[in-house]
Amino acid sequence: MANFSSLGVFTRAILVLALAREAFATPSQAPWQKQGHGRKKKWSRRSTSDSCPSSACYLAAPPEISAPKDNVWDGLTHEEAASVATWLFSQSDLNLTVSADAGEWDNSVLLVELLKPNKTEVIKYIDGDASAPTRYAHVVIDHRAAEDPYYQDLIVGPLPVDNTSTTWEALDYPFTRKTGGRVRNLDADRDTLYSELLYPISASIADITLDLWNGTALGLNNDTLYMWGIDPLWQDDGRITLWTQYWNSPTSGFGDSTLFPLGLYMKSDITGRDPAQWKFEGWLYNDIFYETTEEFRAAYFTEGFVKYGPNVDGEWAQTDRQGDIGSRYKVDSDSKYVEWMDFSFYVGFSRDTGMALYDVKYKGERVLYELGLQEALAHYAGNDPVQSGTSYLDSFYGFGPYAFELVQGYDCPAYATFLNTSFYTAETTHTHPNSICLFEFDADYPIQRHSTSDYVAVTKNVYFSIRSVSTVGNYDYMFTYSFYLDGSIGVEVRASGYIQSAYFAANEDYGFKIHDFLSGSMHDHVLNFKADFDIAGTENSVQLMTVAPVTKEYPWSGGKTRNTMHVERKFVESEDESRFNWAANGATQVLVVNKEAKNKHGELRGYRVAPAGGTAHLTVKDSTNLANAARWAEYDIQITKQHDHELSAAHPYNSQDVSDPPVDFSSYFNGESLDQTDLVMWLNLGMHHDGVTSHVETFGQKNDTCKLKYTPIDADLWSYTGDVVVRKFPFDPNNPFYQTGSI
Repeated sequence: MANFSSLGVFTRAILVLALAREAFATPSQAPWQKQGHGRKKKWSRRSTSDSCPSSACYLAAPPEISAPKDNVWDGLTHEEAASVATWLFSQSDLNLTVSADAGEWDNSVLLVELLKPNKTEVIKYIDGDASAPTRYAHVVIDHRAAEDPYYQDLIVGPLPVDNTSTTWEALDYPFTRKTGGRVRNLDADRDTLYSELLYPISASIADITLDLWNGTALGLNNDTLYMWGIDPLWQDDGRITLWTQYWNSPTSGFGDSTLFPLGLYMKSDITGRDPAQWKFEGWLYNDIFYETTEEFRAAYFTEGFVKYGPNVDGEWAQTDRQGDIGSRYKVDSDSKYVEWMDFSFYVGFSRDTGMALYDVKYKGERVLYELGLQEALAHYAGNDPVQSGTSYLDSFYGFGPYAFELVQGYDCPAYATFLNTSFYTAETTHTHPNSICLFEFDADYPIQRHSTSDYVAVTKNVYFSIRSVSTVGNYDYMFTYSFYLDGSIGVEVRASGYIQSAYFAANEDYGFKIHDFLSGSMHDHVLNFKADFDIAGTENSVQLMTVAPVTKEYPWSGGKTRNTMHVERKFVESEDESRFNWAANGATQVLVVNKEAKNKHGELRGYRVAPAGGTAHLTVKDSTNLANAARWAEYDIQITKQHDHELSAAHPYNSQDVSDPPVDFSSYFNGESLDQTDLVMWLNLGMHHDGVTSHVETFGQKNDTCKLKYTPIDADLWSYTGDVVVRKFPFDPNNPFYQTGSI
């Protein structure tokens, strides 16, 4: 199995997305009608007419309107910004130099923007009859013409600028530290820092950098290496310390310069503004600290010194298209076999749990033997015996019989490919036509983008989905499996339909009143999925990788400890420790790996399993309603050794004998080893739910239909120009220029 990301070790496999909200409407079905057998679908069609108003027949630009009040948060106009800049340069006490000409010992203007008005004044304006708040400018001055340089926030106004009434003063009130808007500037001598300290020190080991990487960093035009370091600088015991790292220079315009660190670090004390007082303090290479250049050189030229290779720019780091353009997706409708890009899989379907995927392969290697729903629980609570006693296990009713035909253009895009499903009941076979859909879709965000002063790369996030919808009683469950270009797989469930409501009396602790005598009914949804991973074979392990806080001393930290974080790795050794919940703060990654299969960089190959939002396990402890019938709902993640007899997490008739159900999931956990074995992950999606909406509004949408007439809009990629820059001092609005570099 390939390493799915060119930069990372693991890629996300299952994005466990929480249930989306349900639409509320007045209940039309009593709880005891949950089975819904024998229901009929009735379609009504309206005649298509061209008689609708012309404005409704075209996709046009939105109509122009007038805001009820001026936008008091809008930025300064060109004229306001220019007038403030001109006024600032006329204040001799500020001693300003135009930024383009300013050196390290000059004062300059860094920022001129609108000072956000106070809410107390804005409310009087937007909600009442008061005048708009007086406008002021927020200005930041870089004071470098001093031994102790500093930045200073100023307030300038009122606007418009008037030579009589306009003043400046320190902007202090928004800040917790009252120092006249001042904060020290530790970056005032950047150019001198390189020319007087870093480049000369780098020159002293030029023979070493040439030997290691065939390059130098000397501040010359032909440098093939460069140096930059930490941000913020170390600020400890009144001293300012800079750590600088060597980096290989990029050879393309892709903006990928942060991908080429070289592993050699330089430590310097740069306290104060006098370069003569700055001090080089040592080298760090391969986790060994050398206090002097002489010590480093002696070690480097000693036999046996370990030298590592460089990170070098190339196609691996660039965003141009690589590889051939191939077909998008293919379907064998009879066998329900699908291929899309580097993925392939089979679709299965059952009466109890509906759609499932089998033999999911990526780049020709199986990553999942099985991925599918096991059970869906809706556990209610309330002040009355019906709400308190209701805990639906929906496989009893079945997801297959209620996977009705999908609505083109609504459930799925109209261009989707549709498959039929069949199920057997009461001596008859039923077929739901067009009840599974497959389609590609563009996400509303790109899968990657990066801009530089020379190059803009952006890639559409095209993904592939397979979907079915099962209407089990009052709930419509939309199940979607999505496949992404980066090798990840998403599992998503959305719920809609009608809520099961409660009578309002004495129900305050269990829901909100939503109609005359009606309350929403508190309940948990938990849906269990089986994910039988096969990563580079059937023998797999589960690794937990936790980002944890740590206080640690390093060889280069001068005998002091640092409060930081690191990664802690451990394996889930047996089923005894395999039932757990997602960690707080998303700190622990759950990885399915193969210890015996490593990529070319020596890292374990595998998939990461990650939630994408929502809760995922049952709130109730030892449910009175369910006893042993839904032990699978007790944790977010549960892992077992694969056995053919441990086929599913539940049985459709578990609800008929909750104390001694056909499948008591907790009995699966008997201490078996999970080290390099065929394992199964049982993953829960879910949400806490309570209806709060009390009104349905159509917002004037009409039922009439008409033919849509529009012209598709193609993006004009050649119109991309970058920033339009207008100089504010001296102000020249008629001479803008284009710039794509950073400020």
